[in-house]
Amino acid sequence: MNQPAMTYCGPAPVPDQIWAAWNLDPLLLTALALAGGLLLWRTDRQGRAPALIVLAVLVVAFVSPLCALTVALFSARAVHHLALITIAAPALALAMPLAARLPASLSLVALSAAMVAWHLPAVYAMIWWSDALYWSLQAAMLLPAWAFWSAVLAPGMSAEDAFARALLIGGLAGVMGLIGAGLTFAPGILYIQHVTGAAPWGLPALADQQLAGLIMWVPGFVPLALLAGLMLRRGWMAGFRA
Repeated sequence: MNQPAMTYCGPAPVPDQIWAAWNLDPLLLTALALAGGLLLWRTDRQGRAPALIVLAVLVVAFVSPLCALTVALFSARAVHHLALITIAAPALALAMPLAARLPASLSLVALSAAMVAWHLPAVYAMIWWSDALYWSLQAAMLLPAWAFWSAVLAPGMSAEDAFARALLIGGLAGVMGLIGAGLTFAPGILYIQHVTGAAPWGLPALADQQLAGLIMWVPGFVPLALLAGLMLRRGWMAGFRA
C-alpha cells in the first residue's frame, strides 16, 4: 500500500528539499493568527511569555518543515506530538487556564485515549486520507492536554495536592513509556506509510519506528520530570510554610 499523493502536510520531503517544505495553508495561517491574537489579548503581562511559547510551538509544529517531515518519518511524528503535549499544552495552561476545569484524572484518561488512538495502525492510516480526521485527532490530543495541565499547574496547592499532581504527571509519563516500548520492541513495521518516506533519510521504516519509541521514552520524559519536580518543590514549600 503506497501513501496517498497528498497528505495534509504535503508530500514527504527528501533531505535536500526539507528547508523549502513550509506549510503555507492560508486557512491554517489565518487560524493561527486569530488564535494568537485572541490569546495575547486575553493574557496579562505574566501570561504573555507562555502565550508566545504556545504560538511558537504551533508554528513549528504545523507551519515549519517539521510538519512535512512527519510525512516522511514517524520519529518526526513523535517529536511533533511531544511538542504539543509537553510544551504547548502546559504553556497554554499557564497563559489561559481553562475556567471550568475537569478533574485532572479524567483529562489524563482522555489524553491517554487520544495518544493510543494516534498509534493504532488502522487509525493512523486513515489520517493520510482525511484532513478532517487529522485535525480531529490533533484536537483530541491537545484539548485534554490543555485541560490536564490547567488542573495540574493551577496555583494554590497543599503539600498533598502537589504530591497527587506529581503522581498524575508520572501517570502521563507511564502512558508515554508504554507507547514508546510498543514502538521500540514491535517485531515488525506498524506504519507502512513511512516505508517510502524514511528511505531517503537513511532510515529503514522499522528503525524509524524504533527511534520514535526511544524519543517518547527519553526526550519525552525530560519536560515531564521537570514539571513533576516543580510540583514536588511547590508541595515542599507549602508544607514548610504550614
